[in-house]
Amino acid sequence: MRGIILAGGSGTRLYPLTLVTSKQLLPVYNKPMIYYPLSTLMLAKIKDILIISTPEDTPRIRQLLGDGSAFGISLSYAVQEKPEGLAQAFKIGKDFIGDDCCAMILGDNIFYGNGLAHKLFKAKEMAESGNACVFGYYVEDPERYGVMEFTRRDKETDNGEVTVLSVEEKPKTPKSNYAIVGLYFYPTGVSEKAEQVRPSARGELEITTLNDLYLQEGKLQAQLLGRGFTWMDAGTFDSLCSATNFVSMIEQYQGMTISAPEEIAYRFGWIDDDKIKASAEKYGKSPYGEHLMAVLEGKIIL
Repeated sequence: MRGIILAGGSGTRLYPLTLVTSKQLLPVYNKPMIYYPLSTLMLAKIKDILIISTPEDTPRIRQLLGDGSAFGISLSYAVQEKPEGLAQAFKIGKDFIGDDCCAMILGDNIFYGNGLAHKLFKAKEMAESGNACVFGYYVEDPERYGVMEFTRRDKETDNGEVTVLSVEEKPKTPKSNYAIVGLYFYPTGVSEKAEQVRPSARGELEITTLNDLYLQEGKLQAQLLGRGFTWMDAGTFDSLCSATNFVSMIEQYQGMTISAPEEIAYRFGWIDDDKIKASAEKYGKSPYGEHLMAVLEGKIIL
């Protein structure tokens, strides 16, 4: 399976912060925002990842992340000349995806929770078996998002898997309070499917339209991110501040760093002792560097 991080857009909601830098390079507590979606894809054991961004921001992101070898993965880059909707990513990434399944995450989306990796592996299995998989998260203002209507499959096991009845983009009268978050898993052929998506009334290639195409074929599955999971869209001043406060609280109470790509790579055996040590030394005496050194020395087990 291949992965895409869609890190495009001009970030106008964060002006003047994003006048001279990418939104995805802004700090969320102690690390760049893009480390969080990158870590999510890595937790799904996805090692071939395409980062799509603007002509101005792509070189900046490449300067930060390089070719991915520091994380034991392969990173490629593509330019989105003009943002025309989320489904456009699969047209831009058509050659990169090839005949593989593909997961896409938005560059300003942050996921956290015990058991997240299990949810990701399950979504990966669904995609590899020919189905698309999306994730639902309870929100108070569903009219701001793509929304799913669904029925629960098994109330006894309550594993979060649901049967999707409909999907709708920013409905005036939402059929549920569950937003479809910015993390999607698709089977082989998603680029060809994206070619069927026509611009919406607002001129965008909507990801909701793509999801609906799978739904009409009976190939759209969903998992709910319930209690114990946190999803944040850090694309506004308030949400960026909230994300920073959340990560700060988690790390200070747990005493360890979250969403550290080098640590994930080391745990999966993608990089060796020398590689993580080199990264720790590069970051010096910063808390991030000290955390990587603690991982190497076996002081942090889980």
